[in-house]
Amino acid sequence: MRWLAAALLLVLSLAVFARGEVPQPGAGTEIAVSQLPPEARETIALIRRGGPYPYERDGTVFGNFEKRLPAQARGYYREYTVRTPGVKNRGARRIVAGKGGELYYTDDHYDSFRRIREP
Repeated sequence: MRWLAAALLLVLSLAVFARGEVPQPGAGTEIAVSQLPPEARETIALIRRGGPYPYERDGTVFGNFEKRLPAQARGYYREYTVRTPGVKNRGARRIVAGKGGELYYTDDHYDSFRRIREP
């Protein structure tokens, strides 16, 4: 049954791309702040306060080299680590903040993003 669902998803994806209906990067997928893990909400609070940040790389420029977020000039996006309990390194979770105030969450080390919807 899983293979059937995967095959259907593949066929639908190919049909969308064949028609040229490619979604904009970072568009269409949202997550409410209340749905984020508590550690992500803590990171958002740190971003809003301007730190201090627990990881040396927090606040550095996020290059968006894979173009998974809307295109902007270099330096527009900054990345911040979302602590992962039980992990000794930075883990895979991040929040990327745009200069316009928009926030994006990834829990798979930049493979996918969800725009954070704030109240």
